[in-house]
Amino acid sequence: MPYFSRSGSLTSFPEVAREAGLDPISLLQEFGLPRGCLGEPDSMVPSESVCCLLEAAAARSGVEAFGLRMAEARKISSLGPLGMFAREQKTLRDAVTALADYARILNESLSISLEESADVAILREELLVGGVVPVRQATELAVGLLFKMMCSFLGVDWKPLRVCFVHDAPVDTSVHARVFGRDVQFDAEFNGIVCARRDLTVANPHADATIARYAMQLLEHRKAPNRDRFESRVRQLVVLQLSSGQCTVARIAQMLRVDRRTIHRRLLEEGETFSGIVDSVRRELAGRYLADGHRTLAQISSLLGFSAPSGFSRWHRHHFGRPASEARTRRTHGHG
Repeated sequence: MPYFSRSGSLTSFPEVAREAGLDPISLLQEFGLPRGCLGEPDSMVPSESVCCLLEAAAARSGVEAFGLRMAEARKISSLGPLGMFAREQKTLRDAVTALADYARILNESLSISLEESADVAILREELLVGGVVPVRQATELAVGLLFKMMCSFLGVDWKPLRVCFVHDAPVDTSVHARVFGRDVQFDAEFNGIVCARRDLTVANPHADATIARYAMQLLEHRKAPNRDRFESRVRQLVVLQLSSGQCTVARIAQMLRVDRRTIHRRLLEEGETFSGIVDSVRRELAGRYLADGHRTLAQISSLLGFSAPSGFSRWHRHHFGRPASEARTRRTHGHG
């Protein structure tokens, strides 16, 4: 199923592209994105096309942190009603929860979750675009925007405990250090931000409940009925939980506050199964990680939630008809 994102996600693309010596309009046209989408931030464009556009811009300009440069140039208002809704929440925890609840209205391929322990909070962001395409730049754009939203509560000088990216490190990490601080980890097990749990309780003295209600009404109005399916909620949680090794139907049922039988029944009503959703997510991520070429098969196996590489090997052969090692070799050498 193709996913779409709000064309407002391209805010600051023309400026960053021109600074990097690129023609933003010709690039948009090359990837099938209408020029008019830059002036219509609420129009929806294919997420896969946006990801490919940003990857091409980074490759052709030599600006490795192209997506992060876009985030750096953006304001929270570029998120439209979602940015307004988050900005008017009482605490940072409320704002993050709002983003997690409504992120798919902004970008159908984006999933956000908040995990809390005794002293630490983890904000995860993952992208599933419906195809095996690189998402490095789009991921750094999304994490960069989340970071800016957090800074709007915690102050411009605030730095997280750690910022994590699944992809490998660029040659030049100066932009990452300038934006996030020194504690940026690449080749991590998830994409997102780690902060002190107490940061989530910081109050927003400018929160306006009236504006928040108005923004929520706008967000509810923009929900696409055919996309607001139970299957979508389950898939979102599967994407976020897969690398934890705890992506079981029991765990997902607990997070949705229903029992396992309800999961199976409601998915069956929509023509889906839990195992089918897990396999679908794994197929896209497996293709992405194998194409990257910098991870071992054992690392990929872990990221996909397998307890051992042998399980990943059997799964890959069953679904693709060849060993994962062969698939990686072919992709690395450009044979698809």
